[in-house]
Amino acid sequence: MHLALLQAAPAGNPMMMQLLLIGGMGALFYFLLIRPQNKARKQMQERLSKLKAGDEVLLASGLYATIDRVDDKDIFLKLGNTVVRARRQAVVALASEPAPEQN
Repeated sequence: MHLALLQAAPAGNPMMMQLLLIGGMGALFYFLLIRPQNKARKQMQERLSKLKAGDEVLLASGLYATIDRVDDKDIFLKLGNTVVRARRQAVVALASEPAPEQN
């Protein structure tokens, strides 16, 4: 009698359920982590490509500087009376941009 009840219950396909679970987790991972990070990276690259002489920028070190001139990979920054060379990636934001909200 008990054996008949166990055989009559629909078990479904456990392999299909595992694939759906893994696929759902992958989609969730993509939409919550990968997609927003790619969007932010593209925005930053766009900002860095538009840098020009005279822009005031915030560097990763926390210093504010004014761009003296721009090269292909490097930028030359005025810090007081001194001009220093830095990578474009050292620029975190334009000083005129509002600070991002932190939660």
